[in-house]
Amino acid sequence: MSSPKLLLPGYWLRSGSGLERALLVKFMQRTYQELYPDQDFSHLAQTVERYLTHDSPVWWVELEEPSPATSTTLLARAALSPVACLWLGNSVDQVTGDRHACIFLLYVLPEHRRRGIATALIQHAIAWSQARGDRQLGLQVFQANQPALNLYQKLGFQTQALWMVKPLESPSTEG
Repeated sequence: MSSPKLLLPGYWLRSGSGLERALLVKFMQRTYQELYPDQDFSHLAQTVERYLTHDSPVWWVELEEPSPATSTTLLARAALSPVACLWLGNSVDQVTGDRHACIFLLYVLPEHRRRGIATALIQHAIAWSQARGDRQLGLQVFQANQPALNLYQKLGFQTQALWMVKPLESPSTEG
């Protein structure tokens, strides 16, 4: 793990580890439960187990820099209670076939929003993507999440495709 770096005044960015799977699941559940409060998101643990690899890094935003004496211990870092999370991975552009970076999760706790954290995390994602030679950065956002849509559009993201779903009725069990 690399040492924390200043993201914004009062907020530090540090690299996560595969040992923090439970914390990542917790952040994923929080983001989905804001939009769908009555839904059970226990299945997200399987998503993290499947997709969190050395090729899909996680970064945590914390309120203060850990002291040099404790900064190397995972327990000391976890005690700082992250206020935001960025999880990146890989995707393939279905038109060009090019691999590109994809934001799997960007979440900021409600009490820390509108302070520039999400914008700074996207800038970090862009720099990480460019450093590996990617020519685009993708993400999926729920249509009902207007604040996120506004932010992403303001930062230059454009709709490339629409993910559409049709609820299906269960087949009849009569027979």
